Amino acid sequence: MGRLVPAVARALDVLELFLESEAPLSAPDVMRRLGLPRTTVHELVTTLAARSYLVAVPEQPGRYRLGVRTYQLGSRYAEQLDLAAEGQQVAREVAQTCDETVHVAILEDTDVIYIAKVDSTHAVRMVSAAGRRLPAHCTSVGKMLLASLPEAELDARIGGAELVAMTPDSITDPDVLRTALAEIRARGTAFEHRESNPDVSCVAAPVRDSAGRVVAALSISVPMIRWTEARETELAELALKGAGDLSVRLGHRGMR
Repeated sequence: MGRLVPAVARALDVLELFLESEAPLSAPDVMRRLGLPRTTVHELVTTLAARSYLVAVPEQPGRYRLGVRTYQLGSRYAEQLDLAAEGQQVAREVAQTCDETVHVAILEDTDVIYIAKVDSTHAVRMVSAAGRRLPAHCTSVGKMLLASLPEAELDARIGGAELVAMTPDSITDPDVLRTALAEIRARGTAFEHRESNPDVSCVAAPVRDSAGRVVAALSISVPMIRWTEARETELAELALKGAGDLSVRLGHRGMR
């Protein structure tokens, strides 16, 4: 475990005081409750207010309450809880239809994290788990999520990143990846064949929130022994439907 940063810990202590108090607090209140020096408290409160984690109360000079950034963080946390729970339910429904392994994943930096998974009932199936992290460029969910990023954000994420290979078929050339992402944007679904597992192919579709943002992707993973060109089309349609159903559960009302 890494070393704790005292300044960060003190800032969090200040914010947690506001969780415990129903009334706005002043800098002297914070000093008294935390036993911190006046200058330290002033710097902490000023910084937190500048970043909108605290906001001054107009009718009570010198007092502060929690700001909009804390609400945004809490809302995002709640969204992710909803996404995982709803994703698990939709993944179960999709898996019941096709009897293959279904995942829901989110993007973090240049990796994907699987937040929901339902296995197939076949003896030959994909071995994976919710919570697993994989390089985004090697997976259908990851490529779907990368393709959904604005160009500037995509450059920031993959511009200097090393594209490691998981199998001999993994994409390791940034130009090849960009071409693949452009095709995914045009098609609306993402495929990967033996790129993360030499025995598996996958198809993924985007999951959108109430604002229309792509917040996750839903994929169907199939061992190569059961993957055919005809089934590829069928599973792509099913992934789109499942992702659309999950989007609706998250409040999305636009076109799938």
